[in-house]
Amino acid sequence: MWVSRYNSYMPDLVSLEPVDYLVVGHVAHDLTPEGPRLGGTAAYSALTARALGVRAGVVTAVGPETSLAALQDIPVVSLHSPRSTTFENIYSGHERTQYVRAQAARIDFQHVPESWRGAAIIHLGPIANEMDSSLPESFSPALLGLTPQGWMRQWGTDARVAPAAWQGAETALRRAGAVVISREDVSGDEELIEHMAHQTPVLAVTEAAAGAVLYWNGDRRRFRAPPVPEIDATGAGDVFAAAFFIRLLTTRDPWEATRFATLVASRSITRVGLDGIPTLPEIEECKIEVLH
Repeated sequence: MWVSRYNSYMPDLVSLEPVDYLVVGHVAHDLTPEGPRLGGTAAYSALTARALGVRAGVVTAVGPETSLAALQDIPVVSLHSPRSTTFENIYSGHERTQYVRAQAARIDFQHVPESWRGAAIIHLGPIANEMDSSLPESFSPALLGLTPQGWMRQWGTDARVAPAAWQGAETALRRAGAVVISREDVSGDEELIEHMAHQTPVLAVTEAAAGAVLYWNGDRRRFRAPPVPEIDATGAGDVFAAAFFIRLLTTRDPWEATRFATLVASRSITRVGLDGIPTLPEIEECKIEVLH
């Protein structure tokens, strides 16, 4: 079932079948030298969940300029918006300067269908501060996963993205089952990372080609990424997050989940954009590597 640009107030929403992995957040209209393409945590994570064999659903807001064709067969509740959240990334080597060219409508949790509020995994994946960071008590996931980058950025009249303090962070961190951030999200601030690790049960910090670091139960462990030819790292953190949350709920082992997610994400950077979503053979390879 594919519900594109679905009006969240239509009564048909109550008939949507339950999903196992719900991701809430804006998809992105990414401006690239080759032309616009679909991006954002909601797109990358939902497609990764589907690749892992999980029934995924998306609640987002998108403008008419953005095609959701890449999400075919994934149910999408899309709120009407004059524009999509639009990013432009300028790269110089491995350094990225990011600009927000437009912002889609805000998402309210009342827009989430009743049948999706008990999804096994609910992933809040903001990219432009588009929703609250605290899930209402009426939602009942087995695992609440957060990728808070969209609550940790701001931009001014020049549209350039800069770090920002996450308002309401401590409440959200305490309620989450697992949190994934990138070192870039916190500008490499080790003190802030340590503080966040003490506020939430499981914290994974992705470090691009270096892999990831997991903080759990007072311990800290590094997971190296295998060397691969990097073609496009866009979305790798979102692929990591979905793989991590799903593996964590399945195994209840944060160490194994981090190893698996690191391996899966490393495959994603060898292709461009959404083509980097892991394939079934790659997923099976990663499962075997984790066991060895």
